[in-house]
Amino acid sequence: MSKNIIITGTSRGIGFELVQLFSRAGHHVLALSRNEKPVQNLHLENVTSLSFDLCNPEGYKSVVDFVSTAWTHVDVLINNAGTLLNKPFGETTFEDFQKVYQTNVFGVSELTRLVIPFMKKESHVVTISSMGGVQGSLKFPGLSAYSSSKAAIITLAELLAEEYKETGPSFNVLALGAVQTEMLEEAFPGYQAPITAIEMARYIYDFSLSGNSFYNGKLLQVSNSTP
Repeated sequence: MSKNIIITGTSRGIGFELVQLFSRAGHHVLALSRNEKPVQNLHLENVTSLSFDLCNPEGYKSVVDFVSTAWTHVDVLINNAGTLLNKPFGETTFEDFQKVYQTNVFGVSELTRLVIPFMKKESHVVTISSMGGVQGSLKFPGLSAYSSSKAAIITLAELLAEEYKETGPSFNVLALGAVQTEMLEEAFPGYQAPITAIEMARYIYDFSLSGNSFYNGKLLQVSNSTP
């Protein structure tokens, strides 16, 4: 049965692969990214690609307008978009932290808040975090803003699962280890990850459609390597 899926961060990497997986399976996809062209150039059926910046308040209205007129409900929201800063903490400014948190925390929170009214009890919000945001995991210098922001959205999902446990939807977080993406290359130049973007996308695809039958308010560590 066809479902309505919203995915952020779709211009490259895992998000780009997810759009194609859902489309091929016959689902309806709203692909959100600052650069909408890569998805638009695929000319996929049942896929709408909108230019959307989590830091721009104006963009949220276009998402709500689309959902309320074209779909009326949302089955899955995948909060995949994120920004990375690799900089020594002593050089990281207030504005640097603000920019990272605006995308990775405030943007995730606001989009989720606006989409929840369109979701059913059996709907699923999947937020993509990082092993760097997991308490007790190995940490790396230079990623203070990024990893701490990824920790924040883990706790946010736990809180939302509790707040919406009677009405739904379900909320879960996947903390990813190293995946061979452009973002990994930015954080760890030259490092070769054991998992490709399409392999991780397949896992997230399956989990987003069925994981809420088994989990709610949970953090799953999807990692077989460090970083």
